Amino acid sequence: MNIYVTARHLDLTPALKRYAEDKVGKFDRFLPNLADAKVTLTLEKNVHKAEVLLNANGFLIRAESSTGEIYSAIDQVVDKLEKQVTKYKGKLTHHRKGENKNAKAPSQAPVDEGGRIIKTKRFDIKPMTPEEASLQMELLGQSFFIFTNALSGNINIIYKRNDGNYGLIEPIR
Repeated sequence: MNIYVTARHLDLTPALKRYAEDKVGKFDRFLPNLADAKVTLTLEKNVHKAEVLLNANGFLIRAESSTGEIYSAIDQVVDKLEKQVTKYKGKLTHHRKGENKNAKAPSQAPVDEGGRIIKTKRFDIKPMTPEEASLQMELLGQSFFIFTNALSGNINIIYKRNDGNYGLIEPIR
């Protein structure tokens, strides 16, 4: 596994880099298909933030933590990742056994036109089932996820509903 450590507004000392690599490196034992890990350490207004993004064979697992000290932020983010990795491995086992959740498409909701785009993210869209997409969405801590449906080949959106279930938006061609 490759571990990339970057720092923003913070000096990345060899000791700090080694500490982050050692802490994040242990996930290689839990996830044998772990390709790489990106660790971003940031200092903003006396708040230290650690963010980690694990790439496990196309599945992304993300966590972040903010504290008053960078080493404790790293410790906290690793604790959060451990919980997510355990959840990921448990759900992966269930999906392999063939458990399915059927989701229905929602009605259209009104769009607030007062906002503006302040951030852009780019990522590869991997073909997956809606069940895999819901797992990926949960691991990223997001309320929706865009993916290519492996069954239809179309771009779909899965989202978390207020009742705790999932909704699936499928285009009609």
